[in-house]
Amino acid sequence: MRVVILGSGRGSNAEAILAAQQAGLLGGARVAGIFSDVADAPILKLGPQFDVPSAYVDPAPYRTKLEGEGEARFIAAVSGAVPDLVVLAGFMRVLKAGFLSAFAGRIINLHPSLLPSFPGLDAIGQAWRRGVRVTGCTVHYVTPDVDGGPIVEQAVVRVEAGESLDSLESRVHAAEHALLPAVIARLSSARPQG
Repeated sequence: MRVVILGSGRGSNAEAILAAQQAGLLGGARVAGIFSDVADAPILKLGPQFDVPSAYVDPAPYRTKLEGEGEARFIAAVSGAVPDLVVLAGFMRVLKAGFLSAFAGRIINLHPSLLPSFPGLDAIGQAWRRGVRVTGCTVHYVTPDVDGGPIVEQAVVRVEAGESLDSLESRVHAAEHALLPAVIARLSSARPQG
């Protein structure tokens, strides 16, 4: 199973996927490419580290969504890597109909809450401020409904009494780093061979 990772930032979840691949824990999945909408994003440095092609793709003209010319460039770049699965790992743009239809049923996203609770930005902060006792992270299929696609898997993180936001963020990220590679491995093993 060929996997393409899209990310906008430091790439800690991409690094967890690549480290799992290096350790032989991704099953039949292999990362075929990493693409970012941010020219100097640290995620792009993971490519040379793990011997995986990585590239910046110009997302213009929009700042928060992938549409128009930027969308066409992303579709071309991702299609060139022939993906069976597209993984959004900290990709900070809303995907629109063109990209979603080009890779229909093959895009998953990692979100730092137990969806459907706390969709959107700053999910960990939302949960912490609300005072929930349990939060976590979710891997779900991507649909036009932001953070609303079918749930693949979730990991629970209990919120400790008096816990700081920094501590909770750190523990949710640790759960993400375990969950996402495990989901990719499971999707790979469930995939028909041949």
